[in-house]
Amino acid sequence: MTYRVCFVCTGNICRSPMAESVFRARVAEAGLDGLVEVDSAGTGGWHEGDPADPRTVSVLEEHGYEGGHTARQFQASWFARLDLIVALDSGHLKALRRLAPSPEDAAKVRLLRSYDATAGDDLDVPDPYYGGRDGFEECLEMVEAASTGLLAEVREQVGGQAA
Repeated sequence: MTYRVCFVCTGNICRSPMAESVFRARVAEAGLDGLVEVDSAGTGGWHEGDPADPRTVSVLEEHGYEGGHTARQFQASWFARLDLIVALDSGHLKALRRLAPSPEDAAKVRLLRSYDATAGDDLDVPDPYYGGRDGFEECLEMVEAASTGLLAEVREQVGGQAA
């Protein structure tokens, strides 16, 4: 059985594709790529069909991650097939929980930085879109820091399926 994770930000061109790429690499490194499916989406459809922001792509590729991506908008019907929906900030968390068809579906939505024990009280990954490249680097650092805890949780969910 495949465990499905979807990362969600606003337009699906900066934060969520970055999280998708990093987490997909972590899943592969852990030998779970046959058991865990990773993708991403945006709460809005403004950039649907567009590639990731060039700054996202360059930061990912410079750190050894895959940069290819096509933006899409999250759909309420996806709750049925997803096991975990990872929001990049509290605004996305609220929007996704409002969109959820049931309380059980709303419970599938978590904040990415809630998986980072060192994150403190501010669990939002700031949107780097309107800033400079340093914001994209900071975003990557936050995503990488949270990926360790997220991978541990996902590994626990897939249980003994991995060798």
